[in-house]
Amino acid sequence: MTTMTLAKPAARAKTRRTGGLEPFTLISIVGVGLFMIACLIPFWVILSGSFTDEQTLAVKGYSLIPHPFSTAAYKLIFTGPTLVSAYVASVFITLVGTALALSFTSGLSWVIARRLPYVSRPLAVFAYIPMLFSGGLVPLYLLVTQYLKLQNSYFAVILPLLVAPFLVFIQVSAFRQLPEEILDSARVDGAGEMAIFFRIGLPLSKPILAVVGLFYAVHYWNEWFTALLFMSDVHKYPLPLLLQNLISNVSFSQMLPTAAQQTTPVYQLRLALTVVTIGPILLAYPFAQRYFVKGITLGATKG
Repeated sequence: MTTMTLAKPAARAKTRRTGGLEPFTLISIVGVGLFMIACLIPFWVILSGSFTDEQTLAVKGYSLIPHPFSTAAYKLIFTGPTLVSAYVASVFITLVGTALALSFTSGLSWVIARRLPYVSRPLAVFAYIPMLFSGGLVPLYLLVTQYLKLQNSYFAVILPLLVAPFLVFIQVSAFRQLPEEILDSARVDGAGEMAIFFRIGLPLSKPILAVVGLFYAVHYWNEWFTALLFMSDVHKYPLPLLLQNLISNVSFSQMLPTAAQQTTPVYQLRLALTVVTIGPILLAYPFAQRYFVKGITLGATKG
């Protein structure tokens, strides 16, 4: 009897070593696979539609296989000056905005996390208030256009989104988990607060920096409402605002080159511009993926 009892755990262990899957693991794999397919189908339909002829889209609608195959929309995107300038605007706003936002957020979070007397608490309150109250749309518009004189400037989109309070407190939580022994050792060696921040704090916080930077990059890349408020020059429109106008108003295609106005593939152009808009962000995720889970965990843990 004892031999049979001991044989059962041994058999289960052997099953695991030979690659047998438990029912829960198998169900989880199937469930995640189905969810992945459900998420990929809309992207595939958009991609397929962007390569489908305009007349077919207008008559038959979307399909999983582009037939007849057409690249007219992509040729228009990369030859029309307005669309190319929109791409340049989005890249500039995303790169410069993310760099500035990450710098300001990191500096503010470090000061709050260090609990410096007479400084950290007021800054924490200053960062917390915008999470509860907003100055309103009219004061923001007057500040940017009348006082800062940033109308039709890319910085009119960058500056209002420069510091996200939620991300500040995530980064504060991550900074407070840094080993105090390392920071104290640096102080004993004569390092100042600025040197500790750049030489120790930031290198040890790469996961949370990658996550916060990715959040800012996605926010800036997808931002269109702020550009709608402060941009009147169509040649400075970012991609999301251009896409929004194409979706809401078909006649907006008149801003395209004159030779193409009579044969503009409006439906195909919407889908192609959507693919071009989301492409860079999708490509950015794999580079930050290895930091993503660790960074979110650090930021979510109470420090």
